[in-house]
Amino acid sequence: MIKVFSDSTCDLSDELLKRYDITLLPLYIILGDKQYKDRVNITPQDIFKWSDEHKTTPKTAAASLDDIVEKIKPVLDAGDEIVVFSISLEMSNMGNVIRLAAQSLDAQDRVHYIDSRNLSTGIGHLVIEAAVMAQQGKSAQEIVDAVQKLIPRVRASFVVDTLTYLHRGGRCGGLAALAGSVLRLHPKIHVKDGVMGAGKKYRGKYSDIILNYAKEMEEELLRAKPDRVFVTHPPCDRKVVDSVCEYLKGLNHFAEVLDTEAGGVISSHCGPGTLGVLYIEGE
Repeated sequence: MIKVFSDSTCDLSDELLKRYDITLLPLYIILGDKQYKDRVNITPQDIFKWSDEHKTTPKTAAASLDDIVEKIKPVLDAGDEIVVFSISLEMSNMGNVIRLAAQSLDAQDRVHYIDSRNLSTGIGHLVIEAAVMAQQGKSAQEIVDAVQKLIPRVRASFVVDTLTYLHRGGRCGGLAALAGSVLRLHPKIHVKDGVMGAGKKYRGKYSDIILNYAKEMEEELLRAKPDRVFVTHPPCDRKVVDSVCEYLKGLNHFAEVLDTEAGGVISSHCGPGTLGVLYIEGE
């Protein structure tokens, strides 16, 4: 049997994890001298409160070798194989720790690691695709080969409501953050070749901007792989989220429009109000 694992940055809901029998490997979120496990004992709201009080962003860290061994060893002992995903190696050391854990158990041939080259539900798309193939009885190598072909087709982007969190995390200069605040700029962040980059900068009312951001992708969305599209966000205005979800449903293209909340790692870097539409490009 093939078991599918992913690190916690995949931002899949508990319902999806259960539906597809996916196991999470939590990263660490460090608030000062306290350490928490992403999606286990800390929420985005906790992170935002701490960050605003301390005027800085939390640090994040890969799971420990022992954490990963504890999760994968029982599966290997049962005779199963594992396909496991991590956030892009350019963004975290998580993938390297996963490989070291497999080596420590002398199980490199049964732990099949995939660098997603992405983040958030950009990873989530790939994880679900792998889980579906596992349920269909595909071999680990067949799953790996198929996923590697999908990786370049994943389209992940977000619009950020505030530049404050990117500034605190060192991803945006102070003057740029200040100017962005004064001008009410909301940058689009996209993932390409495993790294985040800034794209178009929107100006104006946040609720209008988010819907326009989604509508500008309509041509690409209508050519996307039709199985699912994700709307992923930290806690933010429910009306804004619903407007995007309704727009995507109105396209009558996707079998599922999945509304998921971003976990602590993504939230800590992007801040409240961030929202992304993530899909797989059609063939």
